[in-house]
Amino acid sequence: MRYLALATDYDGTLAHDGRVKDSTLAALERLRKSGRGLLLVTGRELGDLKKTFSRLDLFDHVVVENGALLYKPDTKEEKVLGAAPPPAFLEALRGRGVPISVGRSIVATWEPHQAAVLDAIRELGLELHVVFNKGAVMVLPPQVNKATGLAAALAELKLSPHNAVGVGDAENDHAFLAACECAVAVANALPALKDRADFVTRGDHGGGVEELIDHLITDDLAAAGERLRRHDILLGRREDGAEERFSPYGVNVLVAGSSGSGKSTLTTGLLERLAGAGYQYVVIDPEGDYSTLEGAIALGDPGRAPSAREVLGLLETPGENAVINLLGVMLEARPAYFTALLPRLQELRSRTGRPHWVVVDEAHHLIPADWRPTAETMPKEAGGMLYITVHPDSVAAAAMESVHLLLAVGKEPEKTVEGFCKAAGRTPPGRGGATRPLLATGEILAWRPQSDAGPVRVRSEPPRTERVRHSRKYAEGSLGPERSFAFRGAEGKLNLKAQNLVVFLQMADGVDDDTWNHHLKQRDYSRWFREGIKDDDLAAEVERIEGREGATPKESRAAIREAVEKRYTLPVDKPSGM
Repeated sequence: MRYLALATDYDGTLAHDGRVKDSTLAALERLRKSGRGLLLVTGRELGDLKKTFSRLDLFDHVVVENGALLYKPDTKEEKVLGAAPPPAFLEALRGRGVPISVGRSIVATWEPHQAAVLDAIRELGLELHVVFNKGAVMVLPPQVNKATGLAAALAELKLSPHNAVGVGDAENDHAFLAACECAVAVANALPALKDRADFVTRGDHGGGVEELIDHLITDDLAAAGERLRRHDILLGRREDGAEERFSPYGVNVLVAGSSGSGKSTLTTGLLERLAGAGYQYVVIDPEGDYSTLEGAIALGDPGRAPSAREVLGLLETPGENAVINLLGVMLEARPAYFTALLPRLQELRSRTGRPHWVVVDEAHHLIPADWRPTAETMPKEAGGMLYITVHPDSVAAAAMESVHLLLAVGKEPEKTVEGFCKAAGRTPPGRGGATRPLLATGEILAWRPQSDAGPVRVRSEPPRTERVRHSRKYAEGSLGPERSFAFRGAEGKLNLKAQNLVVFLQMADGVDDDTWNHHLKQRDYSRWFREGIKDDDLAAEVERIEGREGATPKESRAAIREAVEKRYTLPVDKPSGM
C-alpha cells in the first residue's frame, strides 16, 4: 500500500458552508477501517472548530491555526508549533480598528484589512507572514504553515509525507499539498490549485473527498497516474541529452557489472538522490563498503552483527537511513541473516510504507540461485528493491524475475545483460548501436526488460560528494584472505598478505625492489585498489603511476603512498611514552 494517510482541509473541502455531510462522515469511517491514518489540516482555531464540527474523534491528529497548533482528539493533547503573537502587534491592529481573532499563534481577520495588517507589521519591524484563504487573512510566525503542521502530525504517526495524500481547495492549501506524495484538489478548488494537483475530483466539497476515499480503498489512487512522474529520480542523460529517470515507487532495480566497474559509485549517486528527495533506504552491506555513506547510520562492525530490533528501531524514524554492516557475520551465515531480516522489513513496510528502498549488495551471496523465498519474505508486488551483483546469473530467479530496470556497468555490458536474462528467464534484447560494448567511464546501459524498448546508453549522474574514504575497515581492519593483497614476486616465492592499507604500505616499504617492480609492471596495485578496496579514483591514479617510464622503486613507492594517504585517514604512530 503506497498511501497510508489522508490529510484533508476542512472549509471548502471536507465541509460545505461549515457542515460535513453524513455520507462524507461515513466515507471517513471507511477509510479508517482500511488501516489508513486520517489527518485534518485547517486554518480554523481549535475552539471554533470544536463548536462547528463534532466528529474530530475520526482523526488521528488535527492541525489547526494553519499549522501552528497540533491537537490529538483521543487524548485531548495540544502541542503549540508556533510562537504567540506579540502583544504590541495586537494593540496596533486594534488601534487601527481591525477586527481580529487571536489563537495560540494565529491572528486572523478578513479582507480588506490586509493593508492595515501589513502596515502594522512593517511599522513594528516584525518577522511575520500573511496567508490568504478565500477572503480570510491569517498572520503567522515565520515558516509556519499547513505543511509544517502536517509534517509534525505525520512525525507523530511515524509516517513519511511520501505515504500521504493531501486534498484541499484554496490558497493556503498549496504548501501542504506540495508536501504530500499525491496532491488532490476538489472540483470547487481554485484554478491555480487544480493546475498543480496530481488529481482533481469530479465531485465538489465533501463529495470530492468521498470520491477520493473510494479511489484510495479500491486501487490506492492509481487514477493519479502520470502526474506522479514529478517524483521520478534522475538516473542520467541519454546520448541525445534527454534525461533518463526512474520511479521511486513500485520499481525493482538491478545494478550489475564486473568488480571495479563503478557499481558502488552509481549506487551511491542513486541513494544520494533518493535521500535528497526524502525517501528512506536501508543497505544490506556484506563487506562494509557503505559504512561511511553520507546521510546514513551504520549499524554493526567486524566484531558485532546488528540485531533486527536495532535495525528496525532506527528505521522507525522516517528521516533515518541505515547501513547494515555484516562483516561481523560469518560468510556462510549471511544468507540466513538476510532471510530472517527481510520479512521484518516487509512488515515495517506494510505498517509504515518504509523503508522505501531495500538495497542488497553482493546479492549473489545473500540471495543465491537456490534461494526460495516465501510470499511473506518477498511479495510479488513488492517494489523498492535494489540489487547489486557481479553475477546476476547466480542470484535467485525470484529476485531477477521482478527486476524492472537493469543498469549494466563495466566493459562488457552485453554479457551482463545475457547473465541477467539467463537468471530471469527472459529473451535478450536485440543487438544494436545502443548495446555496443566498451562503455565510457561514467556510462551505463539501462534496460527495462518488462517493456518493448531496447537498452539505452546513459551517462549517469555522479554523486555530489564521493564517500569519505577514511573507513577503518580499509585502513586498519581485515579484508579477509580473498581480498588481501599478496606480495609474491616474479617467481612466486613469497606469500606476504596485506589485509588492509596500513599493512600494505608497511610491506611496500619492506619488500625488495625486484618484487615491488614485478607487481608494479603487472599493474597489480591498481587492480587491488579497484577490486579489493573498491576505490576507482585511487585505482586510476595508481594506474598512472604504474605507467610512468623511468621511475625508480623509491619514487613509485612514495607516489603510491601519497595517493593512499590523501584519500584515507591512517592511524598516526604515537611517540614512545604516551
